[in-house]
Amino acid sequence: MIRATKDTQIGQIKARFDKMTAAVFLDFKGMTVEHVTRLRAEFRKAGVEYKVVKNTLVKHALKDAPYKQKLDDVLVGMTGIAWSYEDPSAAVKAGLIDGSILDANGVENQLATMPGKNELRAMLLATLQAPLQNFVALLAAPAQNFAYLLAAKERQG
Repeated sequence: MIRATKDTQIGQIKARFDKMTAAVFLDFKGMTVEHVTRLRAEFRKAGVEYKVVKNTLVKHALKDAPYKQKLDDVLVGMTGIAWSYEDPSAAVKAGLIDGSILDANGVENQLATMPGKNELRAMLLATLQAPLQNFVALLAAPAQNFAYLLAAKERQG
């Protein structure tokens, strides 16, 4: 790609981020052309601009943004960005999880607050460990209580 073309594209991407109220990053890998076409049409109806971008160009466009570091994990693979310039949630129309459809409010309230895979793993591990920790504490209680009794007797005299 010619350097002037790259600079122009970086400037356009930066301008979109400068004037947006919200941006949604999409991983469109595995989507069919028909799905992408329908998605673009829905975005246009909602006043949302959608573009597939090169991650390196986005990184250059956001080099001075305070949130740049937070996007390093997001800007991997094939990335599409939906920019909303008025209503922050306009880019979110609905969500689909395991065959259940969530409306825009459901996506914002449920999906956005859903813990990530590592958090869920940690919660599961803590749940599995709790009974074992209680069992070990119960096994240790008689010996611990006996040690407390001996220490109290020793202090008495």
